Amino acid sequence: MIDLRRLVALAAVALLALSPGMAAASPAKSKPAAAVPAAPPPPPFEPLPPPNIYLFRGAMGPIFSTGMDRLGEKLTQAGFSADVYEFTLCRFIGNRVISSYKEKAAPIVLIGHSMGGLCSIVISEMAAKENIPISLVIAIDPAHATGDVPLNVERFINIFLSDSVLGGGDVVAVPGFRGHYASYDLKENARVSHINIEKSDDIHRQIVEMVTQLPRIPPQTQANAVPLRYLVPANTLVELWDSGVRLPVRRGDTMESIAAANRVPLWTLAQSNSLPENAQLTPGQTIIVPRHLTPPEPAAAMATPPAVAPAGRK
Repeated sequence: MIDLRRLVALAAVALLALSPGMAAASPAKSKPAAAVPAAPPPPPFEPLPPPNIYLFRGAMGPIFSTGMDRLGEKLTQAGFSADVYEFTLCRFIGNRVISSYKEKAAPIVLIGHSMGGLCSIVISEMAAKENIPISLVIAIDPAHATGDVPLNVERFINIFLSDSVLGGGDVVAVPGFRGHYASYDLKENARVSHINIEKSDDIHRQIVEMVTQLPRIPPQTQANAVPLRYLVPANTLVELWDSGVRLPVRRGDTMESIAAANRVPLWTLAQSNSLPENAQLTPGQTIIVPRHLTPPEPAAAMATPPAVAPAGRK
């Protein structure tokens, strides 16, 4: 005789085994995952060709912008192609810059004093319309009418006197600028005037060093650059940092210890971070520190220059 209760129990077990929930709980035989090929390593960075350097004098340049000629001679002696022009030829030379780059791409460096500084920005704007990058622009007390730094400039430095009548251009970058930016206002240095600011041998030395480094700097070093704006203390020579970088504060760090570890003057940390020089730091906060893209030479630029007779401002 058939046991109906036993048959019902067997049927219930069979239904459970075939239900979706049970099927999901059953271990499925999965195919072995296909090996994901490793991403190829990035190609090694190839140094760029030597830069082409264009220097521009200001108004009455052969009289008042002779520092541009001396800087051009030093760059030429260092093995670079460096030519000096009057700012009145600005757009004509700008077209030559663009044509030369299209014929043979090489880093472009523009350096100008007074109206020549304005010209450097004008040529940068011309190049931007042609999607041509400008590796470095250095404006030395540019005219007040100087425009903003366009997006195609990779590295911009402004050395100026904010109280200068003939120069005084406090040049800023356009919104969205991602390159390196550093601004140095020397108005507190009574020995610097519009007609001698471009003649500093120390600044010339640093510019030659920077231009020498340009072809060896990989493009990715532009990431996370923090703009710098400094009012340089009196009797302090300029050290041409490229931009700032944010560093985390560790336990026990002080403003002085961070400055010493990064070989920068304490006043730069105070100004970059809007903090007093003796500010108490908290682990985990970030501090903006000025940086060079490559290690600098021993910092002779941080030494106090010898006293000379004050020069009148013009």
